[in-house]
Amino acid sequence: MSTYMPTLKQLQYLVALKEQGHFGRAADACFVTQSTLSAGIRELETLIGVTLVERTRRIVRFTALGDRIVEKAHRVLREAEELAAIAQASGSPLAGELRMSVIPTIAPFLLPSLLPRLRAERPALQLYLREETSHAALDSLRHGHADCVLLALPFPCGDVETEILFEDPLYVAFPKDDPRDPPAQVAPDMIDGTRLLLLEDGHCLKEHALAACNRAELRSEATITGTSLHTLVQMVDNGLGLTLLPEMAIRGGILANTDIVARPIRSPEAHRDIALIWRRNSPRETDFRLMAGILRNAALQQREALAA
Repeated sequence: MSTYMPTLKQLQYLVALKEQGHFGRAADACFVTQSTLSAGIRELETLIGVTLVERTRRIVRFTALGDRIVEKAHRVLREAEELAAIAQASGSPLAGELRMSVIPTIAPFLLPSLLPRLRAERPALQLYLREETSHAALDSLRHGHADCVLLALPFPCGDVETEILFEDPLYVAFPKDDPRDPPAQVAPDMIDGTRLLLLEDGHCLKEHALAACNRAELRSEATITGTSLHTLVQMVDNGLGLTLLPEMAIRGGILANTDIVARPIRSPEAHRDIALIWRRNSPRETDFRLMAGILRNAALQQREALAA
């Protein structure tokens, strides 16, 4: 008795429906019509003899078995993509499509110097960038939507390969007329937690900032949060408090046209490690190592140019 084997297309439709929660949006994500996607999923259910999705006019609800099959489908699709990657990796290094997720506290400060270098050195590379928080980026990596992720450590990444690129020190940023006038290097115990502005939950920089201060009470004292580093800078510039910024952002000009002073924190924990990560045993490891080298050199050249 033969067992029906789902097609990759059917699995793609099923995964898209789970992610989008709506037939129309799932169809758009797969570049097919809604009727095509719906028919593909129904055919899958008919041939394996189980209901995977409960359909109503307003809600798409996956059955318990449907959720289990979606998890397996993610793995199958990822393995299928890696089959193609094996063939691609045997050709020119760092060529073809590469999907990289980048966290928001890195993307606007490093990518402007990286992208021109990549275009010049690797013209055959088609780099697709996606800006996501650390948790979302790791989900994209795990589910095969991203090939690699550029983020900041420490952060729980799971079973991945990691290449550290460089250290990114953290600074205290405050209005230039701050009455306390912090010294050239700020001790963590000088940071006023009642005036501290941090990124909202979901950004790993919040945890790095708290770790740099090594003061547990700051988590409860720092009640005001921002959605981005640029938002925090505007709040500080308007006298609403102080914040912690990575050196990368400062070198990238985030304090331009503001009345904000930034000084380093005097603590061995006051930095984050910028890293490139990818799935363990990926056939494109050589590509990722090459990309890590280009990223490292781009950051070094940016630092040297700004210091000149």
